[in-house]
Amino acid sequence: MTAMESMEYSRNAFDFIDDQQLNSKLREPAPEAGEVRRIIAKSMDKQPLDLDETAVLLRVQDPDLLQEIFAGAKELKRQVYGNRIVLFAPLYIGSECVNDCQYCAFRRGNPEAVRRTLASEDIAAQVKSLEDKGHKRLILVFGEHPRYDAEFIAESVREVYKVKSGHGEIRRVNINAAPLNTEGFRKVKEAGIGTYQIFQETYHHPTYAEMHPQGTRKSDYLYRLDGLNRAMEAGCDDVGIGALFGLYDWRFEVLGLVAHALNLQNNYGGGPHTISFPRLRPASGVKLEEHWRVSDEEFLRLIAILRLAVPYTGLICTARETPEMRRRAMEFGVSQIDAGSRIELGGYTESGDAQIMEREQFSLGDIRGLDTVIRELLEDGYVPSFCTACYRLGRTGEHFMEFAIPGFIKRYCDPNALTTLTEYLVDYASAETRRAGEKVLADQLAEMEESEQKKQLRERLRQIQESDRRDLYF
Repeated sequence: MTAMESMEYSRNAFDFIDDQQLNSKLREPAPEAGEVRRIIAKSMDKQPLDLDETAVLLRVQDPDLLQEIFAGAKELKRQVYGNRIVLFAPLYIGSECVNDCQYCAFRRGNPEAVRRTLASEDIAAQVKSLEDKGHKRLILVFGEHPRYDAEFIAESVREVYKVKSGHGEIRRVNINAAPLNTEGFRKVKEAGIGTYQIFQETYHHPTYAEMHPQGTRKSDYLYRLDGLNRAMEAGCDDVGIGALFGLYDWRFEVLGLVAHALNLQNNYGGGPHTISFPRLRPASGVKLEEHWRVSDEEFLRLIAILRLAVPYTGLICTARETPEMRRRAMEFGVSQIDAGSRIELGGYTESGDAQIMEREQFSLGDIRGLDTVIRELLEDGYVPSFCTACYRLGRTGEHFMEFAIPGFIKRYCDPNALTTLTEYLVDYASAETRRAGEKVLADQLAEMEESEQKKQLRERLRQIQESDRRDLYF
C-alpha cells in the first residue's frame, strides 16, 4: 500500500486551528509596554509563548517596543545557539506531482514544467558533486506522486548515504515530502532520516482551499495538518513545520505555526526541531496576486517573534531570500541556512550560473557557492557548522528539548561546530576562506574556559588537521 492509497489519521487527529479565534486575537488593541516586556522576559527565560502572548507581540505598533522585540530575539538567539549557523543543501529528487497548488511551478496543471525523477545514478552524481564541495547535510525534496511512496523515499535516502567521495560523506538526510501514513513514516525512519518536514503552506482554511483545489490529495487540510502527528507516532521524533508567507496575513500564519508547535509539544513531549517561513517567489507558469505580500521589515519582525515564541526551535531561512536579507535575518533568530543551492532537477551537475526556471519549483534569491557563503559567515563572526551529532546520539525530540530549552545544547554544539568547520577548512576551503576560518577558530578557542572538554577539543582539531581522522564529535 502506498502513501497515495491510504488515508490514515493519528490518535490525536484534530483541527486545532480556529480561524475566527486567531483573527480575533490579532484585532485586539495595541498592548501596553509592561505587558510586552513581561512576555519578552518570559522568552528570555527559555519558556515557549502561548497564542495570546504571541498575539501581543504581533500587535505591537510602537517603534521603541518593536526595537525591544528585536533586541530580545537577538539576545535569545545568542544564549541558545551562540554564533553558530548550521548549513545544508536541498536536493530535488522528483518533480512529478498530482497536486495543483496555485503557487507552485510543479503543479500538475502547469504545462511549462519539465518533469523528471532522478535515477539512482543521477542521485549518486548529485551527491558526489555536493560532497566534493564540502556538504554534510542534505534535505531531499519530492513532489507528491504515487511513485514517490515511502519505499521510494527510503531507497533514495539509502542511495545518498552510499556515496563517499574522498573525505566527503553525507551524515544527515532530512526529508521534505508529502504526508505519509504511520507505516510509511516507519519505513523512512528505518532508512536513517533526520528531520521529516511538512509545510502546511497556509493555516487559514479559506486560503488553503483556494490554493489547493478539490480533488487533489493536498486539498485535505486535516490530513496534512495531522501528518507530523503520525510521524511522531511512528517514531520520527525529529520533525519540521513551515508556512509559505504571502498567501494570507503574515501575522495569522505566525500564530498558526506557534499553535502547531504547541500542539506537537503538548501531545508528544517535544515541539518541532525546525520552523521554516519562506516568502513567495516568482515561479514558472505561476501568476498570483500580491495582496498579502510580506515586506522586508515584516519578514524580520516575524522571524524575531518566532524566535521569542519558540526559543528551542531552529529557524530556517532559505536561499529564496537575497544574500543581504539572509544576513539581516541571521541577526534576529535564524540558526540554519542552505548554501550553494541549486533546485533544478540535476542542477548540481547540469546547470551553469543561470537558473533554469522551467526545471525548478521557484526562483532563488541566493545562488552563491558554498565557499563564498561560508567566507561571508566567517567574516561576520559566525561559526559555520555541519554538525549532525545530536541526531546520531539520540538527542532528538523530547531529549532535544531537555537539552535545548535550558540552553545546555551549547555545550555540545559549539565544539562540534568547530570540528566540522575544521574539516571544511582542511578539505575544501579556498585559501581566502581558510584564512578567515583559522582566525575564527583561534578566537573561539580563546574564549572557551579551560576544561577537560577544551583539552579534548584541541586534540580532535589537531587530528583533523594532521591526519585522515574525521567525524569526531561530542
